Amino acid sequence: MILNNIKDRLKANSINFREVHHEPAKTSEESARARGEDLSIGGKALVLKIEDSFKIFVLSAAKKLDSAAIKKRFNIKRLRFANRDELLELTGLEPGSIPPFGQPLFDLELFVDNSIVKNEKIAFNAGTHTDSIIMSVKDYLELTKPTIFNFSK
Repeated sequence: MILNNIKDRLKANSINFREVHHEPAKTSEESARARGEDLSIGGKALVLKIEDSFKIFVLSAAKKLDSAAIKKRFNIKRLRFANRDELLELTGLEPGSIPPFGQPLFDLELFVDNSIVKNEKIAFNAGTHTDSIIMSVKDYLELTKPTIFNFSK
């Protein structure tokens, strides 16, 4: 189970975190309410197809994806969201439950927007619509080692 994998990684790295079990939350707004946290600290993980590979992009749940910034960064003309079947194949998870992690959890390259970096903490759905983890952004970045650039508006 993804939730247990995440908790095991956090514990193995002596990282403090708070786990919240809550009512099913399918949107970022519902998740923020269920966690009792501000929408802006929510880490929205989006799986996008860039040319012939999928990558995970994490931005503040209070922001929107700036696809032009991603196209410019990768020098591409088109990108698209992974569909439900692709998400299931890549992660084993439903849309809205994807945690903001790349390897070794998922075999996907990880990119994090500056809207996450500027926060003190990050909250995210941890593989289900009913389980969230809240942890410090500093620990999150040290653990995940993402590529960071601006791709939100």
